[in-house]
Amino acid sequence: MTHLKIVHGEATQEEVVALVVALAARTAPAAKAPPKRENWRNPAHRMRKYLPTGHGAWRSSGLPR
Repeated sequence: MTHLKIVHGEATQEEVVALVVALAARTAPAAKAPPKRENWRNPAHRMRKYLPTGHGAWRSSGLPR
């Protein structure tokens, strides 16, 4: 049983293959985008940042950045 039937004209094998590929590409489901990673659970966010060094380091350590 053939699913594709050429009604009029003589189609070459390459033309039939091109038609089947074009129809298959059109009906293929779109690829899903990868899920967005949520960083709020990342334990690296709880790690301490670097400590300031040099002149005035003790003052800048208590000031917001």
